[in-house]
Amino acid sequence: MKKIWNRISRRTLGKNFEQLGDEEQQVVVSIAEGEAISQNTNDTFKDQMTFGEKAADKIAEFGGSWGFIGWFFLMLGLWIGSNLILIAQGKTAFDQPPFILLTMVLSVVAALQAPIIMMSQNRQSKKDRMNSQIHYEVSLKLELEVTRLHQKIESMRIKLEEQDDDDI
Repeated sequence: MKKIWNRISRRTLGKNFEQLGDEEQQVVVSIAEGEAISQNTNDTFKDQMTFGEKAADKIAEFGGSWGFIGWFFLMLGLWIGSNLILIAQGKTAFDQPPFILLTMVLSVVAALQAPIIMMSQNRQSKKDRMNSQIHYEVSLKLELEVTRLHQKIESMRIKLEEQDDDDI
């Protein structure tokens, strides 16, 4: 099999198989074996994710949505409104203005939400790199296959011209 790999890599890339990088070797092997090289990176990436990573992505997805903003303003309104109503009724509010407890809760939410969103962005970046690598391999395979077809057509053209010359 290595002879076929070497022949394909020399004809298409001008290098021996051993001189190629990992991606190029994988492409040459896929050409020799007639295998597809493309894959669904979403499925591949999801299979590798841990429970914590999936949870962080869901939290980040909700934290960056209009639903979160609506829920957030509703909670703020309820918090401030209930405290002001208690004060207006002459009762002791659980968080008197200037709402120091609310400020602390908002700080904790922000402190937790920021790293979760960053973890999700890091995973998206990793997924994009994986996607880019697969796109490179598919493009390289297509280019090599077109080169091989071009070489075959050129070889056939030369043979036909030789036959035409022999007929004359």
